[in-house]
Amino acid sequence: MALLAAIAGVVGGQESVLAQDSLKSVTARFTEAEITLDGRLDEAAWATAEPIDDFLQYFPTDSAEAEYGTEVRILYSETMLYVGIRAETNGQGYVVTSLRRDFRGTRNDNVSMFFDTFRDGINAFMFGVTPYGVQREGLVSEGGEGFDNTWDIKWLAESEMHDDHYTIEMAIPFTSLKFPDAGDRWGFRPYRWNILTNEQTTWVRVPQNQRMSSLAFMGELVFERPLARSRTPLALIPYVNTQAGKDFTTDDSDNNFSFGGDAKVAIGNGMNLDLTVNPDFSNVEVDDIFTNLTRFEVLLPEKRQFFIDNSDLFASFGSERDAVPFFSRRIGLARDTAGNLIENGILGGARLSGKLNQDWRLGFLNIQGQADPRNEIASNNNSMLAVQRRVFSRSNLGAFIVNRQAFGDHAFLSKEDQYNRVVGIDYNLASDDNVWTGKFYLHKSFQPGDSDGNFSSQAFLIRDTRKWRFAADLVYVNEDFRSDLGFIPRKDILKTGNFVGRNFYPRKGPLASHSFEVLALTWRRPSLDLKLTDYTLRFSWAANLRDQSTFEVQAFHNYIFLTAPFDPTRTPGGVPIPGQQGYYFNQVTAEFESNQGSLVTFAANAGVGEFFNGQRYSAGGLIGMRIQPWAQLSLALNYDGIRLPEPQPDANLWLLTPRFDVTFSKSLFWLTLLQYSNQRNNLGINSRLQWRFAPLSDLYLVYNDNYYTDTFSPRYRSINLKVTYWLNL
Repeated sequence: MALLAAIAGVVGGQESVLAQDSLKSVTARFTEAEITLDGRLDEAAWATAEPIDDFLQYFPTDSAEAEYGTEVRILYSETMLYVGIRAETNGQGYVVTSLRRDFRGTRNDNVSMFFDTFRDGINAFMFGVTPYGVQREGLVSEGGEGFDNTWDIKWLAESEMHDDHYTIEMAIPFTSLKFPDAGDRWGFRPYRWNILTNEQTTWVRVPQNQRMSSLAFMGELVFERPLARSRTPLALIPYVNTQAGKDFTTDDSDNNFSFGGDAKVAIGNGMNLDLTVNPDFSNVEVDDIFTNLTRFEVLLPEKRQFFIDNSDLFASFGSERDAVPFFSRRIGLARDTAGNLIENGILGGARLSGKLNQDWRLGFLNIQGQADPRNEIASNNNSMLAVQRRVFSRSNLGAFIVNRQAFGDHAFLSKEDQYNRVVGIDYNLASDDNVWTGKFYLHKSFQPGDSDGNFSSQAFLIRDTRKWRFAADLVYVNEDFRSDLGFIPRKDILKTGNFVGRNFYPRKGPLASHSFEVLALTWRRPSLDLKLTDYTLRFSWAANLRDQSTFEVQAFHNYIFLTAPFDPTRTPGGVPIPGQQGYYFNQVTAEFESNQGSLVTFAANAGVGEFFNGQRYSAGGLIGMRIQPWAQLSLALNYDGIRLPEPQPDANLWLLTPRFDVTFSKSLFWLTLLQYSNQRNNLGINSRLQWRFAPLSDLYLVYNDNYYTDTFSPRYRSINLKVTYWLNL
């Protein structure tokens, strides 16, 4: 710990001054005046508010004042926080992809802001609005490294567009936020994306080598009088879902009607209690499909609302690439007798999470799954307890226990599957100026008859300055380490990684910045006397152009020792590449993405090189068109050609994804997504009509259709009608 304290303290240089000594501050004025939310800023109270307008560029340079001004004023009443915004433009219009809530900030003109209500530099709330008054909100975690825009709360915003500027009024109920009792100041930073003029600006300067979302670079919002207690109302969120479907493979029809719901209860100033009964964990949206040429599982994001709030408190333990002890998507899924992943019903659950005070966070989750004897699935209880303590200024120390316990005396339940438990401790390092970051953890698993060893650990350290970036990584995952509720793509590894990158910031020319990077990764097998089984050496050059287009070239030198035969094409009946043999191969790739301010945008990628004992050729692209602000149309195409020597099979793998996103208004949306993958032998169609008939309350009509790509015969078809309603009591 002394070493970590020393590292955390080595931030007394120039960039530390940027994060701490030049603290900007703005006062929020208390008002009893009525604010009519129309986007006009014409109430007399706005004239009494203190304006901030000294925004600085983040892109294309981080050393100049904003070319187009942004002014922010803040008022508040007993119950509401008001934000007024005036954003100057070049008078040539705006860039907005749609009217759908939770828009992507990097592809829409918008003004957004962070509120670090506990001033810990680790977690914050984010709110943003486009010139069309479209809203987004999100949770920022891990000091700005984590961002989740699936979080939803009730708040209001309206806008008004003019020839050379637009104005915004925001009203955020204090009941929608968590903050200390009688607090009088928050961490605060507004920022702006001006897509049409290729300018990104922020109130507090953020160096270009850092993320715009970094909470190391914050100002201060001071309230004229201390805030009253945060009184979050009780929220009830019932749902009704009816579905009719047919499996054409088995000729079985399935008609279901279900109902259930969630409840959100405030516990103190910073804690939330989430309850769920008979939850509907079948999303109305589908996961994006992908071509997988690796030997390992791919981590997919969690989209279910019950798991979103404070999700980082549970999910940030371990290493996302190597061993995560808790991965919430495991809950509600199980393997049937054929090894297929199927949905496993949930009886109910509870989740308590949030802030105990400025330094302590607590999370507890418990969900009970149903028994499914027909598929030989036992009833199981899934739980996790996590605590986190802030240390130094922005670092934290966390500990957890994960437990999965099976119930019932079933003949099919093997002894080793009766329970699985994982305990661990993590230290997350983040210096004041974010120059030093890192993670250090030690985890251990327990299962019946197996309590020795079973460790997973990591030491990861990054130094990131304006010109240079260095990283070193050491990961160990024991062959017997196990987490039934986790994500562990591979075991029995000792992984080392080293990275160095050099950034350049030209003052003239088309490049805003560019960088050269070298990455070296090695994997060894401890159970095989530390035998080298994999390594990757990557050289890359990446460029950010002043028009916000990007370009990157990468060259790889790889070595893989296959311990078992492997068929990357996944051809049924195909002869795999021989195991117990090492393979060296080199590859080169290139990627380009155009400026997102145009009505028509595109991206392209290509790769060529060796692949195990053969060759691989890849190409892909995406073309998008927006009919502003009503529709966004896109077509993505990816091709991988695998050429292997006899008797291994060749393959031409295609992934085609047309997407049609139509927003009739800010409350009525229609999204249709087609996904064709011959590797998965599936053509999927997901068409979803969504009507937001009340705040955070939705009616969904969803049509799903799936076909086999080899015969184009129907596979599975369903239609789904779901209604959710958010009721505050």
